[in-house]
Amino acid sequence: MNLRSKRRLAADVLGVGKDRIIFDPEAQDLIQDAITRSTIRGLAGMGGIKVAPVQGISRGRTRTKHKKGKSRGQGSMRGTKTARTARKTVWVMKVRALRWRLKVARDRNEISKDQYRKLYRQVKGGQVRGVKHLYEIMKETRR
Repeated sequence: MNLRSKRRLAADVLGVGKDRIIFDPEAQDLIQDAITRSTIRGLAGMGGIKVAPVQGISRGRTRTKHKKGKSRGQGSMRGTKTARTARKTVWVMKVRALRWRLKVARDRNEISKDQYRKLYRQVKGGQVRGVKHLYEIMKETRR
């Protein structure tokens, strides 16, 4: 029994793709006799013609891979270092971290206000490479 035309008609009436149309085997004779859109609609309401749910693509495998840190090594990286994170973004993050450390040190009285100002300007000028370097400079200025 060829129901290709019925499937096409049902898909059009129900507004879904042909692959999502499911015919009930018990209503096969009724479906064979249905030739108008209204009879197809009636069969759909009765349950003789059903619409399959949309199939999604599972992200389960991707999530486990991501969680374990797989496929994230040096060889899998695409783009240059600066293409992945812009130079400016890296700079902003670094400067914010340094300024925050300076502020904490000043509030704890680990450095004086004058030292704070001097170090702040050094950070702005790019003379401080990182947090570790900042602490080394702070140690030297305390002596």
